[in-house]
Amino acid sequence: MTDRSVLPAGAPRTAPAPTPSGAGVPAALPLAAVLLLAAGLRLWRLTATGFNSDEAVYAGTAASLAGDERLGALFPVFRAHPVLFQSLLSLALRMHGGDGTARAVPALIGVATVALTYALGRRLYGRAAGLVAALLLAVMPYHVVVSRQVLLDGPMTLCATGTLYCVVRYAESPAPRWLMAAGGMLGLTVLAKETSLVLLGSLYAFFALTPAVRTRGRALLPALAALAVVALAHPLSQAVSGHAQAGGSYLLWQMFRRANHPYDFYVREVPWSMGPLAVLAAGAGLVWLRRENTWRERLLVCWVAVPALFFTVWPVKGFQYLLPAAPVCAVLAARTLTGLSRTRAGSAPPWPPWAGRAPAWLPWAGRAPARVPRAEGAPARVPHAGAVRQVVAVVAVAVVTVSLAVPAWARIPPQTSTRFLAGTGGLPGGREAGLWVRAHAPDGARLLAIGPSMANVVQYYGLRPVSALSVSPDPARRNPSYRAVPNPDRALRDGDFQYLVWDAYTARRTPFFTAQLEELTVRYHGAAVFRVDDVRGDPVVVVYRVRAS
Repeated sequence: MTDRSVLPAGAPRTAPAPTPSGAGVPAALPLAAVLLLAAGLRLWRLTATGFNSDEAVYAGTAASLAGDERLGALFPVFRAHPVLFQSLLSLALRMHGGDGTARAVPALIGVATVALTYALGRRLYGRAAGLVAALLLAVMPYHVVVSRQVLLDGPMTLCATGTLYCVVRYAESPAPRWLMAAGGMLGLTVLAKETSLVLLGSLYAFFALTPAVRTRGRALLPALAALAVVALAHPLSQAVSGHAQAGGSYLLWQMFRRANHPYDFYVREVPWSMGPLAVLAAGAGLVWLRRENTWRERLLVCWVAVPALFFTVWPVKGFQYLLPAAPVCAVLAARTLTGLSRTRAGSAPPWPPWAGRAPAWLPWAGRAPARVPRAEGAPARVPHAGAVRQVVAVVAVAVVTVSLAVPAWARIPPQTSTRFLAGTGGLPGGREAGLWVRAHAPDGARLLAIGPSMANVVQYYGLRPVSALSVSPDPARRNPSYRAVPNPDRALRDGDFQYLVWDAYTARRTPFFTAQLEELTVRYHGAAVFRVDDVRGDPVVVVYRVRAS
């Protein structure tokens, strides 16, 4: 990459303002259509499947903040993560409870991220690129799937994209207020999910590699102060509430726990969820338009590369951890796709006179066609080449959009497979089992599941405490939020548990503890009292009533 086009002699750093292409409602219609599409994909059949484990925990925490005493006894406010999103969610739950409300909040945050991606793309590459970027993110399976769940990563991505936008504004015209705004937004990003602090490494890499964008102390120190003041709200709130040890214990457990996925996990999973054609377009543009690469592309690459490298090395890998890379991928892909219509770098292709005024969404809308001198006696040129390029660009955008929309739509129906990947959707059968427990298990009953994933879901819907066999009695090897059952056989013999919960998802992952639960079921006269089957008739969740004699 080169910075020659960043600060040419005598030229301002600020990007040229987009050419007005219309006024009022007609100019906003394309973006409105994209946002409606994004909302439709994120809100359609939102409650077809119940919560997964993380959703149950975050929704339970939000319900505790909203004053739900029964869930408050099962899901404490301070566990491991900051509670910015949970606090926002609690406001919605105060007005109307239920799964639909809980999931609608992150879904609408996802729509807001699409709108912010439009603003980012427009600022970097013009209105057409912004619109295409918003369209690609609106239908991207990765973003659609995660933003349909009660997870921290959707709000984190919104705040991270806002941080990136502020950095872009600072790089264009080095006003300290934009760097301070970026610091504050990064602080909110950390409050949404503390792992986003890794983005500070992305910014360090960008500024270190881009001397043309200077960071003077008088601008940098207030920005770091804004980051610290906002982000410190989480540890301070824990200290005031008497739960200061919870965050540190959780961090130590995450650092030394066994890896849950191989090192190539993100290479195998994320590009396919972002869309192979979108990822290919984003990468191809960096090569094809390399002579136009400036600090803009370097910023976007650093924004993705540092977290990707960090989480590849980090032992704990979640499907949704790289979600902040989705808007960047959409913007880079849009840059490539809209660039197909250009005759050469920086020039606007001709628009056929018979077609009238160029549509507002085209990057050269409002510009007069370039006039090329014609040699004396030469036949008049027919501007078909420019029209062909325009058609190619439109077709390319359509192909990439369809390649994203089809798998995104396919991911909306209820999850039925037992090959479940955390972060990809709800946990089949958990809600049904929990509701049965709520209706039929007496108050004071306790349940024992194979693992904490199903335990959290049944506990949320059933309003009964659920423990897990697979939780290690060694404090150094378990999530500090969970309590172990050191001697399950003794606990059942003493009548501490009245129900056992078997589920196909955990059974596939932990055959040892599954065999242990099945042995306890036989030993303590377990009788199946509730069962959820998949479409093939195979059991997904089975609840057993047990007795000591």
